[in-house]
Amino acid sequence: MRSPNVQTSCNPSARISLIFLFSFFQFPRHMRKRRMATITLDPSLGLQISTKTHQEGQIVEEIDGLIRVYKDGHVERTEIIPCVTASLPPELSVTAGDEVIDKVTNVWARFYRPKKCHEKTPLLVYFHGGGFCVGSAAWSCYHEFLAKLAARAGCSIMSVNYRLAPENPLPAAYDDGFKALMWVKQQALSGENEWWSKQCNFSSVFLGGDSAGANIAHNVAIRLGCRAAALKPLAIKGIILIQPFFGGEGRTHSEKHMVEPPRSALSLAASDTYWRLSLPAGSNRDHPWCNPLAKGSSQLEELRILIPLLVCVSEMDISRDRNLEFCGALGKAGKKVECVVYKGVGHAFQILNKSQLSQTRTHEMISHIKAFISR
Repeated sequence: MRSPNVQTSCNPSARISLIFLFSFFQFPRHMRKRRMATITLDPSLGLQISTKTHQEGQIVEEIDGLIRVYKDGHVERTEIIPCVTASLPPELSVTAGDEVIDKVTNVWARFYRPKKCHEKTPLLVYFHGGGFCVGSAAWSCYHEFLAKLAARAGCSIMSVNYRLAPENPLPAAYDDGFKALMWVKQQALSGENEWWSKQCNFSSVFLGGDSAGANIAHNVAIRLGCRAAALKPLAIKGIILIQPFFGGEGRTHSEKHMVEPPRSALSLAASDTYWRLSLPAGSNRDHPWCNPLAKGSSQLEELRILIPLLVCVSEMDISRDRNLEFCGALGKAGKKVECVVYKGVGHAFQILNKSQLSQTRTHEMISHIKAFISR
């Protein structure tokens, strides 16, 4: 079902406020004191600052400039990055549009289809980042990046707009990711030539995402496990993890000592806050959803589908060492993994930094993704 165009909201099916109020939300003890983390984004992104605030109540969690959570369950998200419609400049030669996946949970997706491809294209099912707590498939930075990726890599892309924590803590995002894949399966089985599906090669599907979205792609792949046959006619050919967002109670060297580049999109304090807000109550950062390499975790063994993985790592990212350890563990577990390190750039550089170096590295990343899906 085609949804109406996005105007200024991050929801394509209806205009909603970015301030949510959810009832019966009980904060665990470790969230009852105010905590603040700060990040600074590239001012060239055309940021929008909301002036809407909750007038009363104690703040229990905050990432300055992004999200504020009150003791009474009220959540404020700053409209720091503009949400845009699916329209694109003609010179990109990409068609984009929004589709509703689940009316009940309000999950939707933005599709990108390159115009110049004369053959059926691979389909990349993509999940945006934002620490599970912020972000949208309608954010201008994702719209721009994924449109360019579709055009240059010659693939169709489904960018899933999943439910966010803390209103919907994990595994809600994993549930939405899996349901989105099942929705694609049903569309493929229906045989209907929708505007986005008539060009898709459903026997060449890739899962991917950046930061928290890469974590979602990884966990959706684990859910598939040995049930890949149940996806037919879909066939998963690879997984693309860009700066995957993991954590752990123990700190890595890069988490403790990394000198973050200016306007870094992820600090250690912000990372910890995201995990407190998104993990199930009572969990710590050694929960397998956060730390797949934690003692007793069987996540890598559960990743039974023996398909190639591409892991993109940023040299100046606090997650660098954890990402490299993850790649090493995948290799030891017998997985086919390709690890690429991008020099001199930080977390989410491909969407949140407009410097010449970041643009160069983004071009390299798109080239690596193109080569990966074209094999």
